[in-house]
Amino acid sequence: MAEPLDIFLVCVPGLEPVLAEEARALGFDLARPVPGGVEIVGGWPDIWRANLWLRGATRVLVRLGSFPAAHLGQLEKNARAFPWTHHLNAREPVRLDVVCRRSRISRADAASQKLERALRQAAIPVTKQAKVTLKLRINDDICEISVDTSGEPLHKRGHKAAVGKAPLRETMAALFLRQAGYVPGEPLVDPMCGSGTFLIEAAEIAAGLAPGRDRAFAFEHLKSFHPAQRPKANAGDPVPSTIYGFDRDDGAIRSASQNAARAWVSCTFTRQPVSDLAPPTTQPGLVICNPPYGARIGQQKALFALYGTLGDRLRAGFGGWRVANVTSDEKLARATKQPFLPKGPPVAHGGLKVWLFRTGTR
Repeated sequence: MAEPLDIFLVCVPGLEPVLAEEARALGFDLARPVPGGVEIVGGWPDIWRANLWLRGATRVLVRLGSFPAAHLGQLEKNARAFPWTHHLNAREPVRLDVVCRRSRISRADAASQKLERALRQAAIPVTKQAKVTLKLRINDDICEISVDTSGEPLHKRGHKAAVGKAPLRETMAALFLRQAGYVPGEPLVDPMCGSGTFLIEAAEIAAGLAPGRDRAFAFEHLKSFHPAQRPKANAGDPVPSTIYGFDRDDGAIRSASQNAARAWVSCTFTRQPVSDLAPPTTQPGLVICNPPYGARIGQQKALFALYGTLGDRLRAGFGGWRVANVTSDEKLARATKQPFLPKGPPVAHGGLKVWLFRTGTR
């Protein structure tokens, strides 16, 4: 049996524990959150499954090995001896991403030249357009070699074309849904749905659909993979879902409807301002949204009325529901006058720090 591989699930900073929880739910029992991601171990089938099924991971990196590299000569000598073709296909191009930290080799460009020569000796071309990226980190005179098995970032699901003005990435939305305690089948409402990211992620979860079912991955170009081995993209029985999105903008409703259709999921989208928000079902569930923050769109002061109106509508008609909203400004969140639980760590989003403000059942 092959030795297990060290696998690193890259994550948006601030959401590592939530991704670790998702990984454990997917069967990676030893998932351990660390700064910047989650560490797991497994074989190549686990790597394929992580890429296809994990909703919150940004990338899946696999460590291939390491060797001493105290100077450029030693780097090239050990790189020539490294078993590149154990994992990489000869004549399949790769791209190099080299970083040097706290090492006597300080120039990444010089290190790249030595590594490229070693790879070419192994009949592996190096181009910037390659679908497979090798990440080489020279830390404390040790060269650590990893391969990016994802390719394009995993938030690119492959079926969403239209986006709003300040969208959350799908990976972040999925982890916020988990953090808010979304249960497949419970009613879900987004009163400012934009391009529908929260709702489409939830609908896919309820339908038992893999987030990566419509896209390609870098691991398909590695020696360990054969197309017949690709994991299944659906699992279990779908759960009937009642998912509703509202937005005052006609263009947002059209975009969200088109995105849901491309994803083959069912959501109900309606043009409606926040001031008209009312429960679309008698069964309580979760209200979640990503309102404007003011730091990007318009003036922040004008947003207090919007948040206040949202809070008024929630208090008027959503007894028994849970509420969650994303914002970079706690004062805006508090303008809704909701009984928010203590906030967690900040989450990096587009140069800002944001939080998911959430309640229990109200």
